[in-house]
Amino acid sequence: MQGYKKISEVSKEWGISERRINTLCLEGRIEGAKKFGNVWAIPDDAEKPKDERVKSGRYIKEKD
Repeated sequence: MQGYKKISEVSKEWGISERRINTLCLEGRIEGAKKFGNVWAIPDDAEKPKDERVKSGRYIKEKD
């Protein structure tokens, strides 16, 4: 697959786990990522998405 990288290659390049990259692909946060069977293909020019997980320990949504 020319023009695409495997999750393992992107993991080393971006410094995050393969599992996290898989989650980002499932959420549609990596633009241009495609799934072929059970393998994700990530474009060579894809940029690392911003980490939007809650880090403060507080929930964003208010409790009723």
